[in-house]
Amino acid sequence: MPAVAYGIEPDLDAAEFRRVLIESGLAVRRPTDDLPRLARMLAQADLVVTARRDDDLVGVARTLTDFVFCAYLSDLAVSRSAQGLGIGRGLLAATRAAVGPQASLLLTAAPGAVSFYDRIGMPRVADAFRYDRE
Repeated sequence: MPAVAYGIEPDLDAAEFRRVLIESGLAVRRPTDDLPRLARMLAQADLVVTARRDDDLVGVARTLTDFVFCAYLSDLAVSRSAQGLGIGRGLLAATRAAVGPQASLLLTAAPGAVSFYDRIGMPRVADAFRYDRE
């Protein structure tokens, strides 16, 4: 099995990002039919951590953060063919390392991913609120 290489890729190609969103199952919750919007999502992110196997993109963690107090992990996507290999955990670890120990990390789990976060022991937050997109 090829090794997984984690990296920070601020200039990740939107088409590659789109492919992983589709392969991960997150396409139903992301604007994958709007490549310019995906490109803006990447350009405006403060941190884009990737996972590659043999240079093939298999995972992405896209975060909005100030690097000193808070971080919102907006997208954590792993291609289905690479799920179960620890890549999601690796992306979370690399993201936490990059934002630093003083920043909290928050995310909103997709309904099908809740069991993953429970299984890895990520603490739940009870008092969260949000406005949906218009």
